[in-house]
Amino acid sequence: MIVVTTSEVPGYRIDAVLGEALGVVVCTTVRPGFSSGLRAGNGGEVPEASTSAYHSRREAISRLVTEATSRGANAIVGMRQECDSIDTLTQFTAYGTAVVIEAIPAGQPGSTPQSARVVDA
Repeated sequence: MIVVTTSEVPGYRIDAVLGEALGVVVCTTVRPGFSSGLRAGNGGEVPEASTSAYHSRREAISRLVTEATSRGANAIVGMRQECDSIDTLTQFTAYGTAVVIEAIPAGQPGSTPQSARVVDA
């Protein structure tokens, strides 16, 4: 699955647009020992929070890919991520447009070395 933040994939043409796809992860922000780093007041990074945010964002993207794949997509264009907090919950959302793309063969306008290799494979 190709996932890009752009509206196009260089070297590929979009053959079908299957609609918006979404991946959501909601986490609690209250964990035992989690706030101890915040209370320290040193203004530094809170490693546990960074690790949790990273994994939650990756999981939201994984769920986005799963939804797009279930619709028959082989790519997602215009992927975006958002993070919202409500009370003790944090929601990580990844969304984009599920599409079917096809590599442009070598020698044709818009072809790239990468897409030409896909066609030849």
